[in-house]
Amino acid sequence: MDESGGSGQPRSGNDRATDRHEGQPPRTDPSHPEATPDTTGSGPAPEEQAPAEDAHGRDTGAKPSDVSDSSDSSVSPGVSGTPDPSGTPDPPAGRAPAAPRGRTEASSGNTGGGAGTGVGGPRGPRRPKDPGGGLLMGRPFGVPVYVAPSWFLVAALITWVFGGQLDRVLPELGAARYLVSLFFAVAFYASVLVHELAHTVAALRFKLPVRRIQLQFFGGVSEIEKEAETPGREFVLAFVGPLLSLVLAGVFYLAMSPVEPGTVPGVLLAGLMISNLIVAAFNLLPGLPLDGGRMLRAVVWKITGTPMSGTVAAAWVGRALAIAVLIGLPLLTQTGALGGDPEDIGGMDTVTDALLAAILAAIIWTGAGNSLRMARLREHLPELRARALTRRAVPVETDTPLSEALRRANEVGARALVVVDAEGEPLSLVREAAIVGVPEHRRPWVAVSGLAQDLTEGMRVSAELSGEELLDVLRATPATEYLVVEDTGAIYGVLSAADVERAFVRAMARPS
Repeated sequence: MDESGGSGQPRSGNDRATDRHEGQPPRTDPSHPEATPDTTGSGPAPEEQAPAEDAHGRDTGAKPSDVSDSSDSSVSPGVSGTPDPSGTPDPPAGRAPAAPRGRTEASSGNTGGGAGTGVGGPRGPRRPKDPGGGLLMGRPFGVPVYVAPSWFLVAALITWVFGGQLDRVLPELGAARYLVSLFFAVAFYASVLVHELAHTVAALRFKLPVRRIQLQFFGGVSEIEKEAETPGREFVLAFVGPLLSLVLAGVFYLAMSPVEPGTVPGVLLAGLMISNLIVAAFNLLPGLPLDGGRMLRAVVWKITGTPMSGTVAAAWVGRALAIAVLIGLPLLTQTGALGGDPEDIGGMDTVTDALLAAILAAIIWTGAGNSLRMARLREHLPELRARALTRRAVPVETDTPLSEALRRANEVGARALVVVDAEGEPLSLVREAAIVGVPEHRRPWVAVSGLAQDLTEGMRVSAELSGEELLDVLRATPATEYLVVEDTGAIYGVLSAADVERAFVRAMARPS
């Protein structure tokens, strides 16, 4: 646009200039197109791209929002399983519309134990050293283990329910039965942690980064940030969790042999044996996001040769499983198929069973949907290429007036400004939001250096990056604009996080 333009930013890449400015600094890549087309088809309005600023007009560092975080990962019902890698993703810009996370980033999760992969989806701020998620308990194998606040709620619930059962089996305990029940709750979740560590060790063996392990209301989740490269590794990664739960059940069974039945140790060992059998059996059900769903996905992937086919099959089986849990669990309880006398089941028990079934079904259904969305995203990720999304930039020296810089940009159809030194080395990027904030009549007296953001090493992006590799780089250094350079170091242009966001959202909207 010319200096009288109302928005104050360089003209859209679709407005090509007929003449090239002759005084262009030598560091600009001559192979760069006259004007990189805007990814949305037309240049976005400046108000749509302006990052948040404080009361003094300073950039507040709008950045890709956090995946989940995964990372990404949602949980599945009270047992354990491996969530689909990477959870539900989110767009890469801070103003992105809410995407289905979980996470990316955040990941679809699972019950009791699961290998959630928090590829983190394509959005996400800089990953902190400690991703958080509750009370840090330790770092086995270098992976932080967190106990979410919801765990204390389920621990209280287990203490109350198991305490009532102990009152019938060991009435002589009195109020001490609740102390024994609390010990059982902690021991059960220690078993879940072993299940999760199995997923974690397998992932680390396959050189897949694990962001964290989190113990939460319905079990636990291991946030694995990359997808397995082969169906065989996917199968092993999913199977080791239920396998360890079965091994634990066997260990507790053997430990019962020398213990007298009807005693506190005997009851605790029997309870832990049964609970680990339930964890293993539930997670072997063949539907995402459970471990069995990941195993089914691996089998279909092996047969068809495409991971997407495996995800679709396992996700729809997971949705069918959710419906079966919603309807079947209350019916099985009412008929006494799960143990107990149907005549002893009262109205409150019926409501509790129905509520539990609804929660489990919702978690499984959501996890299956997240797996489908993440698979679709992975199909389209290669379309996100730094070279295609980059805006052409004009290099200007630090003392160049804003009006002159905008004139140069409009002459060559550029849409961004890079501040360089006398040798043409890039120093900073002129923020688009800062340009908008300068009234037209002041632009001849405002130097571009006063509107620029200093370049850090993480803000230099290779023009050859694409897909998940590009998104990882953007997540590592949150910013609104990045300098895109060739392998030779020549300036290729400026990449806006808003442009990546729009391309990401469009990729998610396209059918597979």
